[in-house]
Amino acid sequence: MKIGDLSLEELTRRLRQEGLRWHAGPFTVRLQVQAREFCAPFHRLYAQHRLQAPDSREVTEFHLTLRPGEGLRRWWRPKIHFDLDGPTELAPFPRDHALPLFEWGFNFGIASRANGFLILHTAVVAREDRALLLPGLPGSGKSTLCAALVSRGWRLLSDEFGLVRPETRLLHPLPRPIALKNASIDVMRAFAPEMPIGPLFPKTRKGTVAHMRPPAASVWQEERPARPVWVVSPSFQPHAKGVLEPVPGDHAFLRLSGNAFNYELQGVRGFATVAGLTRQCRFFDLTYGDLAEAVEMLDRLSRE
Repeated sequence: MKIGDLSLEELTRRLRQEGLRWHAGPFTVRLQVQAREFCAPFHRLYAQHRLQAPDSREVTEFHLTLRPGEGLRRWWRPKIHFDLDGPTELAPFPRDHALPLFEWGFNFGIASRANGFLILHTAVVAREDRALLLPGLPGSGKSTLCAALVSRGWRLLSDEFGLVRPETRLLHPLPRPIALKNASIDVMRAFAPEMPIGPLFPKTRKGTVAHMRPPAASVWQEERPARPVWVVSPSFQPHAKGVLEPVPGDHAFLRLSGNAFNYELQGVRGFATVAGLTRQCRFFDLTYGDLAEAVEMLDRLSRE
């Protein structure tokens, strides 16, 4: 049974009372929410995610709560707080921004706790179980390029995390809504008008944010890992001609290790995992000014 199979009324009731238990890639999540504004966009964006079976004995890795502020904050400029097994240091958001707070809070939980994986800060898409990693700094066009590739048939693993199992060096999917920011929202609406995009959330710490729903096929394959093959660091520059340049191996290792949230915590296992990925992947820098051209260049790369 999927989240979308629940009526909005039933979803709202579960979120407010016993909590909603559902699958997000390799994790099981229990979510409780005391904010009605959250329920409708969550229902739409997470419609294809599987609910946990009522008799399941699976361990729930993440217990997440969105709760309203106390005292006057329940009524005057109301705030919403994020808890991860108790209060966190994340600052509260305006109550009508509960969805982006949930997304960033969940990301915080994964980055700080999912240490069974080497956690890379990167978008990940795949063709025929061969994965393309797109690490990039804010403003590099990483999420926009990820969304564009997904709209053209690539499988979404994640727009935020590369979850690498050190024992196998395989990437495990975590297909969730893709966070689009500022100008990239209208860019994607024009590039792929058929892809569902949720409501706009203005004046967040990253500007205006909206979320693109992951394709159903990507969510249905959330238990199907992929083998890392390419690592492409994108850099969007207005009006630039698309250029794909190879990156030397010594630079590649430093980039990948510096891009991992928990590289030092992994110790020798982290070093061995990054060294193995450096040997098995091809590394490139991609400069682009036209989204369609960049997608075509990466399509050609995947066919080589």
